[in-house]
Amino acid sequence: MLASGPRGTLYAGSTDNLPQRILDHKAKTRPGFTAKYDVTQLVWFEFYETREGAFRRGRQIKEWKRRWKIELIETMNPVWRDLYLELNNLIS
Repeated sequence: MLASGPRGTLYAGSTDNLPQRILDHKAKTRPGFTAKYDVTQLVWFEFYETREGAFRRGRQIKEWKRRWKIELIETMNPVWRDLYLELNNLIS
């Protein structure tokens, strides 16, 4: 999940290549919601064995109430730090 800042605008999605997708959002190379609202900070993520599993989970989270998404983020990342800088260490 991406955010514009602590408790800011949120975006949920799924991808096959998280590091590259985050770079795309940070560089605003993809026009749309995240570029328009400056949603560039990776604040929460999960890995799945299959593309279908990741897609289902992303769809599920998109349907959640905002409060539930914030609780999910703050369980893993209570200070809302940008996890992109740590991502390579976490997936290696």
